[in-house]
Amino acid sequence: MPADLAVIGLGPYGLPLAQAAVAAGIPTIGYRTGPEASSLSPAELRRMLAQGFRPTTSPAELGRVRTAVICAPTPRGADGGLDLSQVADAARTLAARLRPHTTVILESPVPPGTTEDLLLPLLEDGSRLRAGRDFHLAYSPSRVDPGNRDFTPANTPKVIGGLTPACTESAAAFYGRLTDKVVRARGPREAETVQVLETNFRHVNIALVNEMAVLCHDLGVDLWDVIRCAETKPFGFEAFRPGPGVGGHSVPQDLTARAGRTLRMAELAQQVNSRMPHYVVQRAAALLNEHGKSARGARVLLLGVTYKADLADQQGAPAQEIAMRLMELGASVSYHDPHVPSWSVLGRPVPRADSLYEAAADADLTVLLQQHRTYDLQGLSVKAQLLLDTRGATPTGAAHRL
Repeated sequence: MPADLAVIGLGPYGLPLAQAAVAAGIPTIGYRTGPEASSLSPAELRRMLAQGFRPTTSPAELGRVRTAVICAPTPRGADGGLDLSQVADAARTLAARLRPHTTVILESPVPPGTTEDLLLPLLEDGSRLRAGRDFHLAYSPSRVDPGNRDFTPANTPKVIGGLTPACTESAAAFYGRLTDKVVRARGPREAETVQVLETNFRHVNIALVNEMAVLCHDLGVDLWDVIRCAETKPFGFEAFRPGPGVGGHSVPQDLTARAGRTLRMAELAQQVNSRMPHYVVQRAAALLNEHGKSARGARVLLLGVTYKADLADQQGAPAQEIAMRLMELGASVSYHDPHVPSWSVLGRPVPRADSLYEAAADADLTVLLQQHRTYDLQGLSVKAQLLLDTRGATPTGAAHRL
């Protein structure tokens, strides 16, 4: 059966798009660009297949669709910038099969200018077609929030910036089948910069509250009470909460590659957030010392090693660095996570606790890194000998909070 849509890249951006498309009744094929980790559960994938989703390894099928969306990952490269090689490879693969009147949309996180400066020439050279005349080209920032039950593709507005007004309208017609609201940007560069602003807004605000966590601890101030009070302000404030580090697939971006300059706030936020795993380990060692125990030889249980609650995805999760630093101090580290059946650090398997409460009772220190729904934090705070809560999730006074 011919498909209306080809999703190129089946990682954290592509799979949710394909999931929304088949749920909306759009025949969809998925073309993998690399060894992408799935952000969906096995049950969700089975449901997609039942709804008509078709994974394919045949590039020829990319030339039989009306809309092709490139969702290839853009991880950090060796120079710290975004690696666009998978986007470029996807463009070349698509270009060789591109037909007139196809709508091509880029959703991967990219620096502003990528759609016009990288994607456009690759598509035109490989297809001998002209963007804006023979096929439509647009950019739309991905707004996927895995695990969010309140905001889904259907009720999250989609921003679109086309190469021409006709390109924008063609992309808007496609996304109008998936979402309640489409927002038209002036062009692809504006749409790309929306992604930069949204990503850095999150990281900068997390960095601010992470610095506040360190400051408040030094001052003997309850940060969580400060946040509780501050978020009652109905204007000019949005509550963010500290944590052991920032994970996920959306990394802070700057404009270095395109504008010859950096976003200083984004750079500083990255520095602050990247120090948090080290700070957590410092707090853990200090807590052990206060209770007459050394980090060397201490039994430390880490709870939740994924980057986000109730997901199996470990991309960028701070648990890796925290475990590594604890091991370097001589601690004996184990973990518990209902979504992660096995876990390794520095190529060495980390023992997994089968019984959560028994493990917490046996450990010298339990560190809550991720607040999975299945965790009974009240019961855990009673069972654990010593509990460090990096998420502010336990009842007040039940644990040592970050």
